[in-house]
Amino acid sequence: MDLRGIGQVMKDSKGDNNHPVSSSSDGRSNPHADADSATALQLFLDRIPINSIPGINNSSTVSELKKGDCLADAIRLMYKKNVFGAPIADDVLDSDTTTNKFLDKFMGFIDFPTMVLWCLEECEDVHIHTKDEEGNEMGSNSFFSMLDQNPRVAQTKIGELAKSFLWDPFFPVNLENTLFHVMLLLSKHPLQFVPVTEQSSSKVIGFVSQNAVIQLLFQSSGLEWFDSIADKALSEFHYENDEHVVHVYGDQSIAEAIHILWKKRIGAVAVVERETNRLIGCVRSTDLHLLLDNDDLFSNRKSVTVEKFIHMDTSKVDSDPTIERDLGALLSAGTPALRNNFLPRMDSPVTNRKTDTLKQAMKNLAERKCNFSFLIDESHQVKGMLILRDIITQFSPPSVDSTFKGGGFFDTALEQTGCHVERGTIICDH
Repeated sequence: MDLRGIGQVMKDSKGDNNHPVSSSSDGRSNPHADADSATALQLFLDRIPINSIPGINNSSTVSELKKGDCLADAIRLMYKKNVFGAPIADDVLDSDTTTNKFLDKFMGFIDFPTMVLWCLEECEDVHIHTKDEEGNEMGSNSFFSMLDQNPRVAQTKIGELAKSFLWDPFFPVNLENTLFHVMLLLSKHPLQFVPVTEQSSSKVIGFVSQNAVIQLLFQSSGLEWFDSIADKALSEFHYENDEHVVHVYGDQSIAEAIHILWKKRIGAVAVVERETNRLIGCVRSTDLHLLLDNDDLFSNRKSVTVEKFIHMDTSKVDSDPTIERDLGALLSAGTPALRNNFLPRMDSPVTNRKTDTLKQAMKNLAERKCNFSFLIDESHQVKGMLILRDIITQFSPPSVDSTFKGGGFFDTALEQTGCHVERGTIICDH
């Protein structure tokens, strides 16, 4: 099924007289019956199979890491292969053991920015470098030379980072599952990507991103169940970073911005003018590869200002406003790329007003292919931050029809999320 096929399924989710499709007790569709928005939403999500996503069956080989790999080797590998993140395999697992469950092979997911941030903080903490009179570090002209001079950090095993909760959980779906399963996982866990696996093996063949889910959902614009949620103003929703956005001033150093990314465990920090608090850009954890690309920038990260840094991001071009462009790559194309030229420039972040509707924000994010939007006021001051998970949560039905049969995966997913179904409603166990 191509994008046209997915679009047809979305249109089929609406019955006669603009009523959502309902389901009878025997599981057959009944387009003439009314259904509440949650039921219609569940039916829609469960009619989009994973194998209908463009490119999912043609994904390139996914890079894997083992928990016994050292950080220096892992970072070099991912940097060379342009890999943003990778699943972590248990390197002591006996491959001949047939009693191990599928989920036993992979223990988690680790991303490149997290490893780089950890290394930078560790090297800074131990003060391994001498400094010149201006306070610049000497003997570390590049990130990798810094690692070479600090073997304790460089040889740290991937598995050690689990102690600091730096892994993402590994919750996979397979080609026979549906978008409903993906939404369930993304709404219950702070996941960037949901791995897609072959049902008959433990092989990871691709990933479904948060941005991909938003783009698929947005194609249902105009349907009653979608518009009943998406036409509300952003001010009517609660989101994780409501009126609390971490920022740095443009005259602060790159090193200070990096430290804040690490300390706050966030994916992006707003850059504002000191005098006016006006938003002028952002620094994202995904931009850290620029420090490895440019040795001069790395060695001078304590003196180069953030404002200068955000204007260096000239490699990216304006996003194509056609949402379907490169949708297959955004949905799943092997391992997510480290260098993503579709992201907005650092000095041109995505913004919205609280008076905008959720649909307007989704369109904005889909067109710009970004995973967050700063909420600004009339003076262009930051008043909040909307992330994709905030949006996905709004479209994740809190209840499940008692006739729904999700199969073994659904039971497993509920167990992993600490929930169970009671009288058709998802109950959190803790």
